[in-house]
Amino acid sequence: MTARVLLYGKPGCHLCDDARAVISRVCAALDESFEERSIEGDPELTSRFGEQIPVTFVDGRQHDFWRVDEQRLRLALSQPPPQGG
Repeated sequence: MTARVLLYGKPGCHLCDDARAVISRVCAALDESFEERSIEGDPELTSRFGEQIPVTFVDGRQHDFWRVDEQRLRLALSQPPPQGG
């Protein structure tokens, strides 16, 4: 099963820590999974997201950056994932 939530961040980022806590709480409550990827050491990801981390994707679409709104994330995850690919 592929995680519905993907968090891009990097070590030492306090906003990433805050986002991870919200995502962990929401995903645990809704029995969903999430993955986390560091942009550190990846020039493409750093160029794309470097000024916006943390960046959150839900079902492959950018959902939030800088801060994760718990209610907005719950709402997004209450919708069924898109079919196909």
